[in-house]
Amino acid sequence: MIKIIPAIDIIDGKCVRLTKGDYSQKIIYNENPIEVAKEFEAIGIKHVHLVDLDGAKAKQIINWNVLESISKETNLIIDFGGGIRSKEDLRIAFESGASKITAGSIAVKEKETVTAWLDKYGDKIILGADTINGKVSINAWEVTTELELIDYIRGYWALGIKSTIVTDISRDGVLTGPAFDLYKNIKAEIPKIELVASGGVSKIEDVDKLNEQNIEGVIIGKAIYEGRIKLEELKRFLC
Repeated sequence: MIKIIPAIDIIDGKCVRLTKGDYSQKIIYNENPIEVAKEFEAIGIKHVHLVDLDGAKAKQIINWNVLESISKETNLIIDFGGGIRSKEDLRIAFESGASKITAGSIAVKEKETVTAWLDKYGDKIILGADTINGKVSINAWEVTTELELIDYIRGYWALGIKSTIVTDISRDGVLTGPAFDLYKNIKAEIPKIELVASGGVSKIEDVDKLNEQNIEGVIIGKAIYEGRIKLEELKRFLC
């Protein structure tokens, strides 16, 4: 069964959503992210994807206090990302309550560093692979590299990465449906990777289709916040 992972994106300590990673297209959904996290937990959700968007821009963790508060006030398993660029950021994330961290831009820029993290922390390190037109994107989606997405993931799989979150930037926050073909291709090429789909989910049928494709997890953001997917609808995926 596919794992349901709601997204909680943070700017200035508030729960927001962007469109295609554009900070100028910010919508504030709740001033208090802890309330949001508690609402998810109350219906049986076990995992959340917490992203420090300020940190992603600043290239260091900013909203660690939100992570700490959610960790202390819920039993959610928190995957934390955004701004993790150093050993100190990693320490702050884990000490503030992250169960896992997502290595995004640093995994492109400092492969040796992330490899060392993998050796030490194992499956607590998730590969964040953001993509547009089949290429890997970094720096809060401001820079598109020449790295081919599937080759990039395969390289980290060989180094020991067990799980990757793949976000199709062109679909993020626009509610047009996930990149089903992209995820199908990744699973065909790297069948044993735990693949978490991110971007574009607009209705419960999208979750059904990803589940049928044997995708291990799905991150859902705007579709929940705008009521296109009711939390009650997600209960059948929770166990």
